[in-house]
Amino acid sequence: MDSLLRRGPAAAVLLSVHIILYFCCGLTGAKTVPALYVFGDSLVDSGNNNYLPLSILRADFVHNGIDYTGRKPTGRFSNGKNAADFVAEHLKLLPAPPYLSRRNGTFATGANFASGGSGILNTTNNNAGVVQNIPLRRQLWYFSKVRAKLLQDLGSKSATLEHFSQSILLFVVGSNDVINFAGTNKSKSIRDLPADQYVALMGSTFKRMLKAAHTMGARKFVIAALPPVGCSPKQRSEIADGECNMKANSLCEKVNAEFSRILPELKSEIVDFHYIFFDTYRVLMNFIQNPENYGFTETRSACCGLGNLRSDIPCIPVSLFCSNRSNHVFWDIYHPTERAARFTIDALFSDSSEHVTPITVSQLIEL
Repeated sequence: MDSLLRRGPAAAVLLSVHIILYFCCGLTGAKTVPALYVFGDSLVDSGNNNYLPLSILRADFVHNGIDYTGRKPTGRFSNGKNAADFVAEHLKLLPAPPYLSRRNGTFATGANFASGGSGILNTTNNNAGVVQNIPLRRQLWYFSKVRAKLLQDLGSKSATLEHFSQSILLFVVGSNDVINFAGTNKSKSIRDLPADQYVALMGSTFKRMLKAAHTMGARKFVIAALPPVGCSPKQRSEIADGECNMKANSLCEKVNAEFSRILPELKSEIVDFHYIFFDTYRVLMNFIQNPENYGFTETRSACCGLGNLRSDIPCIPVSLFCSNRSNHVFWDIYHPTERAARFTIDALFSDSSEHVTPITVSQLIEL
């Protein structure tokens, strides 16, 4: 497709027609999705942090990627594929490439803007004066540049609007904001905020971001709830009996309740704001509380790391890693294994309303 764009105006017109007639309407009558644009944190980062030279929040080293194609690290915080990869698979798209890998690309079938360590708030993991991640606001700024580039290459405003109105925007973000607030190393801007005010700040900020994406032409959104981060190996290791950190989980539930409040608000304010809210919290909790139903036998310890629950030292080249990744829920101190990520996204696309509201993915695509 990129080569087609380089052939000049006639090819661009042809591509415009192709996008409208095939991607948006489908040659078989059923709608398909032209592109997937991914926003968020390390749960869906496909390698953007590799291009932040001073960031320590990276995964471009072994043993990450041990089960990925070529058995090499890609920047994904996983033994293999992550959730964004499986969303793309279900949509019959190639994995969305990290935006920073080719900033001037057209990204006609999608781009991944997600960044490990990032949050809804600009200050999350970025309060030391060194750029450690790409905050959500900057991710959306990069999205605006992709939109401008595609408009330039297509040469048609209507084709560009049609493309983005039929594309899906995936948001997986907020966990790091919670970890930052629940921890002892809070940034100055939030140090004295009560929890309810912090949750409200996250909600109002996120709502503005979603509105900004809509203003740029996006119409279809998949928003993931925060997972139970208090049940991650790192959070468990800080509790004496190794149980889930209920303070962190309670904060996640409050944020999810706030998301559940602002999303219908947005829908009432903007008629063509179409969304799915995916209950990632309950899906992951099912893995942890009923592991036998999914073939998991280890729900507490990380596969890769060192120390208590393999979480005292994260997954780095000197760490130990388990031989059977498929029976672990967690790959490292915070992130799921490839298998857990696959099962999570299978639940999103199950066409059941058990974990999604107010509509299913297939219904979202058909709008």
